[in-house]
Order: sequence, then structure tokens, then C-alpha cells
Amino acid sequence: MAGTLVVAELSEGKVRKSTFSAIAFAKQVGAPFAVLSLGAGASEAAKDLVAFGAQKVLTVDDPSFKDYVCERVAPTVAKIAKDGGWDTVVLPASTFGKDLAPRVAAKLGAGYAPDINLVKVEGGARRYRRPTYAGNAFSWLEIATPVHVVSVRQTEFPAAEPSGGASPIEAVPRAPDDAAAARVQFVKLEVGKSERPDLGEARVVVSGGRSLKEQFKQVLEPLADALGTALGASRAACDAGYAPPELQVGQTGRTVAPQLYVAVGISGAIQHIAGMKGSKVIVAINKDPEAPIFQIADYGLVQDLFVAVPELLKELKG
Repeated sequence: MAGTLVVAELSEGKVRKSTFSAIAFAKQVGAPFAVLSLGAGASEAAKDLVAFGAQKVLTVDDPSFKDYVCERVAPTVAKIAKDGGWDTVVLPASTFGKDLAPRVAAKLGAGYAPDINLVKVEGGARRYRRPTYAGNAFSWLEIATPVHVVSVRQTEFPAAEPSGGASPIEAVPRAPDDAAAARVQFVKLEVGKSERPDLGEARVVVSGGRSLKEQFKQVLEPLADALGTALGASRAACDAGYAPPELQVGQTGRTVAPQLYVAVGISGAIQHIAGMKGSKVIVAINKDPEAPIFQIADYGLVQDLFVAVPELLKELKG
């Protein structure tokens, strides 16, 4: 059947927020859609996907998918898409989606539109827009193949909201592994443990820039703790060693779209803005009134961050 197959991203058996942006794309395109939940715990995770208006929620609950390897997962996604007659396969433009989508496209002989931030449907044609030159320009592309594979930016497609009802859940079998899977060994996954919310899932993010220097943690961690938020950083702060690389927000780091984004000492380079401009409310603190971050900020404070943040913290603690 013509329509869209949304591939859900799971983490430890839970649906990641990026999935709901992919569902938003499917709804915007307007064709019928299904959601595919695959991985260890996929059947349980599917219960969180039934209220979004999908024709059905497909599940592949297989213990061998617990440790993600693209060469094991791609054949199943491609087979389900082909057997179901879906003419579009959409994934989040996350690490998961960017790894899986190209191999799925190759198996389907499909054109691939990566990291898109806008789609236009004009008659029978569909055009996709994506950033190029590190976000300094945008390109429009059309896919000539019958099947399209697309990855969508979480920041540009606001998370879909439940629309009521309950889509039927249908278990489907996995496909045989690629021959290449035998040559790929999953060694381990190292995940930084923190009591703070995950950067990509958090409703509030506090990020710092290079101007914090060696005081990055000393200044920002108390603020993040007081607000119960995730902690982020600019690439410049990470490159300088003031913040660990897993905190990087931007074109070459994490893409976030929280309800509130607080940018402390961040000038607002285009590469950073590309990773957070989808935030609902942006607050900027910077002593330079000409900093580009103020052009997109909903609220801006022109002040030395080493003065402003302690004062803000004092107010928060009452």
C-alpha cells in the first residue's frame, strides 16, 4: 500500500522523543502510515505508539536486536517496507537513523533524503529541503525512485501529539541478517551515566560556551541542578576541553528541541543554532549585545555571565 512506514527509535525498551518528530512528518505528508517498533522490548514500547493515528503498529521483539548492529536490523526494516508496499520510509535524523537509513535505502533501491527540515507536497510531487554547507545554505531535492527513504530533523518537526484511538498492534518476523553481519561484532556500548535528563529527551537544557573556560562545570552545574535540566555545550567549549564531547549541541553534535533552552556565554554560530533553534523558548545570556544568539532568542540578557548566573541561582534558591 502507498503510505509511510515510520521506524521508531528505542532506547532500553523506551520510545525516544525523536520518533514523534518522524510521526509528525508522516502526518504532514498526509498518506496513511504505520509505525515499526523493533528491538528488545519492542512489544511493550509499542503501547506508547498506538494513540497517534497509525493504521497499525508493527513489532519485531527480538533479543538479538538488544545490541544494535545495522547489518542485523536493516534487512528487517527493508523487508517490512517492501512486503507492506510502503513507498516512504522515515527515520529520525539521529545517530540511529543516520546509520540505518542509507543501508535500508540501498536494499530498497530507493533514493535517500537525509537530515531534512522541510517537506512540500505539490500535486503528485514531493520536495525535501535540507541544510548544506554546515547550515549556511539550504538545498531542495526530489527523489525520482518509486520508494523514498527520509531522515527528519527533530528540531524542525515538532513532536506529534496523541490523536486518540488505539492502533492495532501486529507482530511481524525478523528477516535474516546481512552476510556482513557475521563480520561485525558488537563489543560494548559506553553511556555516560548522569542523574540529569538525557540531552536529547530533556524538556529544559542549559548550555554553556567557550567563555566559561575552566569554570564551565563550576558555573553551570549548580544552575542545571537547581532547574533539574540537561547540560549542553557549544562545540568551541568542547573543543577547548571545558566540556565533554557528549554534551555538544549543534550541526556536528546533538540536535535538541526542548521546551526551554538557556544559552549561557554562547555567541550563536550558525553551526550551534542549527542544533537548537527548534527549541520552544530560547533564553540567551551574553555580555556582547551584538552576539548572533540574540537574533533568535525569545529573551535576552546583556550581562557578564559570571554575574548573571550566580544572581539567577540565588533567585531560584529563594
